[in-house]
Amino acid sequence: MKWKNNLKKKQVFIFCLLLFLCLVSMVFVTNNYGVYDRPIAKVVHMEVTHSEAEIDMNGNKDRLYTQKLIGELKNGNQKGKKIELTNSYTKSKAYDQAYKTGDELFITIDKSKGKTLKGTIQDVKRDKYMMAGFWAFLFVLYGIGKKQGLFAVFSLAVNIALLAGALEIYVRTGQNLLLLSGLLVILFTVLSLLVINGPNQKTYAAILTTLLGTFASIGITLLVMRLTSENGLRYEEMQFLTRPYKTVFIAGLFIGALGAVMDVAITITSSIFELWEKNHDITIQALKKSGLEIGRDIMGTMTSILFFAYISGSIPMLILYLKNALPLGYTLSVNLSLELTRALAGGIGIVLAIPIGLYISIFFIKRKRANI
Repeated sequence: MKWKNNLKKKQVFIFCLLLFLCLVSMVFVTNNYGVYDRPIAKVVHMEVTHSEAEIDMNGNKDRLYTQKLIGELKNGNQKGKKIELTNSYTKSKAYDQAYKTGDELFITIDKSKGKTLKGTIQDVKRDKYMMAGFWAFLFVLYGIGKKQGLFAVFSLAVNIALLAGALEIYVRTGQNLLLLSGLLVILFTVLSLLVINGPNQKTYAAILTTLLGTFASIGITLLVMRLTSENGLRYEEMQFLTRPYKTVFIAGLFIGALGAVMDVAITITSSIFELWEKNHDITIQALKKSGLEIGRDIMGTMTSILFFAYISGSIPMLILYLKNALPLGYTLSVNLSLELTRALAGGIGIVLAIPIGLYISIFFIKRKRANI
């Protein structure tokens, strides 16, 4: 009972510390106008002055509104002064947005001869909303995962830093992007699983499963691309790149497949080890049967998740193409060929990770059973 009380006290202490840091950071980002070089104005008054009908290129009517805003400057030499701003937005808000009282805006101050300052809106100051979202995410992770949840955030931050560093190296030095991607896959896998689960045999099994499944899926994908001469792949969406688009695409396959395979790997290995921990007398055949049943249950859902994740980003372009009366087949081939390839590559990794994770987990369990 004593260790339970100590654990509860530690959890309460961590929660209070996180709450304190949350309050301090929110107060800071709410009043950090001085750290920005660009002028910031807080909207204190808003009124819609007029509206008119506008016809777009497709013949569809969209109403245009004009707002007159009065803002109060929050930083700079003219802090505290009022400034007039004008904003135009359409009813659909596809390329613009409406502002309301209380919004904080990045602006440029126009030169004016009169006493009234006038400015142009550049963007919205969103740092406090982003900070609030971050803390909501962190508290949910801690509430569900406790210590592992905090480690997951730390692991995510490290992975983002590694990815940014690798891209910077590639842009500046022109190093082999596929080699960098392969190294990133290894680092992401090892650091993520070790930080979250700690050094144990379940973690080692998950690391091996993830690496083998990821590299196997990429190898199969590259082989199929070579055998089919990449027929059906449309790289038009990457034509703005000044780098070899095929190399960039394959590097993206590496990172995308890793996420799916890692999820399945930790699910399979954790399930097998948990079954053995609950019953050390369970037979290897029973473990195999249970592992395959678990794999079949998650295989379909994980593949569907990949499909939805990749396809969702293409929905605006699909609608745009179809609204312009382009053929359905052409629309799908241009916008979905790369996304479907990414989904298929990840799906191959998911399927391969199930038997790989199962047999690697059983291998480690046999070793543990022999040492008991």
